[in-house]
Amino acid sequence: MVDYTTPITTTFEMQRKSIEQGQQALHRTVEMQKQFSGAFADSLESTESAQRRLVELQQETIHQTLDAIEANVPGADTGTEEVREVVDDQFEQLLANHEEAFDVLAEELDEGMTTYDEMTADYLDALGEQVDLVLEAHEELETQSVEAVEELGEQVEEMQEQVEEMTEQMQEQVEEVSEQAAEAVEA
Repeated sequence: MVDYTTPITTTFEMQRKSIEQGQQALHRTVEMQKQFSGAFADSLESTESAQRRLVELQQETIHQTLDAIEANVPGADTGTEEVREVVDDQFEQLLANHEEAFDVLAEELDEGMTTYDEMTADYLDALGEQVDLVLEAHEELETQSVEAVEELGEQVEEMQEQVEEMTEQMQEQVEEVSEQAAEAVEA
């Protein structure tokens, strides 16, 4: 008996594996996006620190300039002291705003990542359910297809048997007719 179902079951198996691999690739992509977001959030602290240090360096540079003016310009002490106080007040305000901005950014980023994680988890759950339904339907379709092909195979085999029987009967009849013709010729 010829197995007509092997190519069909192999095709269905490959299709299921393809669906499952697509789902796994999506999971890996989402995980990679989470890791990227986490790395970005982690780098936010070092970015804040670097920017804070840059602002502090600018403040130090202004102080050094004022120190140089005081050292080289007689009587500039009074004016530079006032400028120094204004500069310090403005830098203090700038650093406070800088810290607040990064705190808000970090908080918003954290909330956004939490929301993203929840949404992707819900999406992946829903997708998983849909894939399960598709795979169930796919397996049912495979079962039906295999049964139909098996039935068709049985019918083909029955027809082959019938053709073989008819061929044998025809050969027997041809032989009988030949024998009768030979006997008729002899007689």
